[in-house]
Amino acid sequence: MLAVVLLMLVPGLKDKHLDSLNIFASTTKSQPPLSYAKAVSLAGPAVVNIYSSAIQKNPRYERTNRQLRELGSGVIMDSGGYILTNFHVVQHADLIEVLLQNGRQYPAELIGFDIHTDLAVLKVNAINLPVIPQNMNQTSLAGDVVLAIGNPFNLGQTVTQGVISATGRAGLSSTSYLEFLQVDAAMNKGNSGGALVNTNGELVGINSSRFTETNPQFDIQGISFAIPYHLAYKVMQKIIENGRVIRGWLGITSAARYLSNIKGIVIDEVAPNSPALAAGLRPGDIIFQIEETPITGIRQALDIVAETRPNTTLLFKVYRQKQQLDIPVTIIEKI
Repeated sequence: MLAVVLLMLVPGLKDKHLDSLNIFASTTKSQPPLSYAKAVSLAGPAVVNIYSSAIQKNPRYERTNRQLRELGSGVIMDSGGYILTNFHVVQHADLIEVLLQNGRQYPAELIGFDIHTDLAVLKVNAINLPVIPQNMNQTSLAGDVVLAIGNPFNLGQTVTQGVISATGRAGLSSTSYLEFLQVDAAMNKGNSGGALVNTNGELVGINSSRFTETNPQFDIQGISFAIPYHLAYKVMQKIIENGRVIRGWLGITSAARYLSNIKGIVIDEVAPNSPALAAGLRPGDIIFQIEETPITGIRQALDIVAETRPNTTLLFKVYRQKQQLDIPVTIIEKI
């Protein structure tokens, strides 16, 4: 009776009492499953299958020529028909066919390639193609969840999930695995040239060959690589503009040391017949500024040079035996 009187005098207690009962009811409701379907729906239509064919001539005239086929994937970068893929997918191709996810098929033209980054740009004669979502401001970090989209073993478009295991950089100065994104998403033959996207469906990188180990006693798993988006985009733009990637060359080795207290790089060696030698740069010089850009690292300095058009003169500011010198250097093309 006391409880009834309290409920009549204080109606709010009734609502609170019901809420406490609903606590148990709410826990029985199922939560929506974690899904990357939205990201795949945004990026998937822009990932294409690439079939390249090469005619291998038989030295014995009485036998017919053999046709060798290579399987890979590609990523549509703009609606006008430019597609990024790996160079090794189309390296020896006499005929390249691109198959979209909607079933349409197009012959493709090889616009150009870059051996150093294993990238190639294709062009198909089509308009209003689906384009991969791109965000120039996105930054990839170790631990980010990523999805690899491609056509492994010609099974059809397949999605594998993993994380970025390690990150590299996005420059044009040189190539090594340090430049690439290392991921643990499963990649197989046919994934090369496909898209690595984040959980928003944005392009993070172009999938490249799996890490292989020549020693058969090691069973390597969970190590794959992708070319970072910013580097891939930069290479694509240069190929579209020039048909190839033109890199500037200075002539100092990447083994130079960076001094954080001085904020400059110490030249350890100057290559013969190089722009650095011709300009008078010497081993032991400390480069602390190129034009108006302070030097923050060895790779940054080499990238500035690599992205400079040949026959352009850059002003290098250096320390030499406690003296500050301004040395103009005419950059030439790296062959």
